[in-house]
Amino acid sequence: MLNINDLSAAYGVIPVLHGVNLEVHQGEIVALLGGNGAGKTTVLNNISAVMPIKTGSISFMGTEIKNLSSDKIVQLGISQIPEGRKIFTYLTVKENLLMGACTPRAWKQRKKTLDKVCALFPILKERSSQRASLMSGGEQQMLVIARGLMAQPKLLMIDEPSLGLSPLIMSQIYNVIRTFPADGITVLLSEQNALYALEIADRGYVLQDGHIVLEGTNDFLLNNELVKKAYIGM
Repeated sequence: MLNINDLSAAYGVIPVLHGVNLEVHQGEIVALLGGNGAGKTTVLNNISAVMPIKTGSISFMGTEIKNLSSDKIVQLGISQIPEGRKIFTYLTVKENLLMGACTPRAWKQRKKTLDKVCALFPILKERSSQRASLMSGGEQQMLVIARGLMAQPKLLMIDEPSLGLSPLIMSQIYNVIRTFPADGITVLLSEQNALYALEIADRGYVLQDGHIVLEGTNDFLLNNELVKKAYIGM
């Protein structure tokens, strides 16, 4: 579904990614693991054309996308949920959700999709007329994930969904994310919290200093000494 080959990127003259190779197959949840500054967000931003790549190729469903604009990439079926719960604070919860229905097809089906995301996160229906700024951090994370779903993506990229959340809220959100493939949504998940990510992922990649240093199934990575020491604290 998604194929990244020999991807390199830089911020000005400062290299960030070095020859990254990564694949995501349809129906998978794939974890991209790494600490702060490893380059995880840059990979997602390269895919969604938020940041230009230096060298390499990115293809989605057989189409080369590295030279496409962000809006064209969204229309192809890729939606990115950024790190940091970036909401429209002055809009209501419902208005935030509708902002996610940003393609003609998604807009036509917005009512149906709105019902679906509110079924996944019932608190959003309860708070639909409330200003988004009044929601808790966990509720805002649910909101941005639901807003990403409003675009009806084939591939949903989620950046650090557990950041700053309590274990209880993290579990609730991850239990919803694990259901996405059954609804036809493939997931690329960027995370520092390897334990949570690998519990729901099929496969994963470990990124350090812009290099992929390890890849494998969730079981392989959960039992790898590097992952245990660096990302699970064992």
